[in-house]
Amino acid sequence: MDMPKDPVMLLSFINTQLRDNYSTLSDLCKAYDVSESEISDKLSALDYHYDLTLNKFI
Repeated sequence: MDMPKDPVMLLSFINTQLRDNYSTLSDLCKAYDVSESEISDKLSALDYHYDLTLNKFI
């Protein structure tokens, strides 16, 4: 499955995957063969940033 291109849909997808399937952003990125910086850069444009403690973008 490809990740959504739309940043808002990507945010929802990533947080759902982190909640349901992956204990870290690193694990998710390895599974989808995408860099953490690519995800973080796209979501930071929406002013969302990864919180390691909560394991989600807030």
